[in-house]
Amino acid sequence: MKRASAIKHPDAWNPAEAIDLVVLDADQRYRRRVVLTGEGGTTFLLDLPRPVMLKDGDGLVLDDASIVRVVGRPEPLVEIVAATAQELARLAWHIGNRHVDVQVIGGKLRIRRDHVLEAMLLGLGAQLTPVEAPFDPEPGAYEHHDNHNGHDR
Repeated sequence: MKRASAIKHPDAWNPAEAIDLVVLDADQRYRRRVVLTGEGGTTFLLDLPRPVMLKDGDGLVLDDASIVRVVGRPEPLVEIVAATAQELARLAWHIGNRHVDVQVIGGKLRIRRDHVLEAMLLGLGAQLTPVEAPFDPEPGAYEHHDNHNGHDR
């Protein structure tokens, strides 16, 4: 079985060179060791030294130097905006206080759809827009960090 033990950051390789792709949601992209099968049938063992959060566009380098592209599966999310940066920071605090995964995209936040949280955010003055998109939540504050977040550049 082929083995992938290295990751290339999206800006460090050409996606047109991918031999296959794996489509994974955010939970499925937090991995260390797992057998994966690409959309085109390539089966391989992802075998990393420690768990990492694979990002949409990453390249998994196989032992023969070929690359399988990681594609984030679109998930039901809600995009959160506020009138000011201070209000957005306040909303982020309330989300974090509930230990919910959050993605920061420019001046917007994204969380998984949750009617209770959405009602709370609306009550706090947020503007919400449902979206279907890959979800790349922020890593936890106590997760291991290095200059490459497990990625080769």
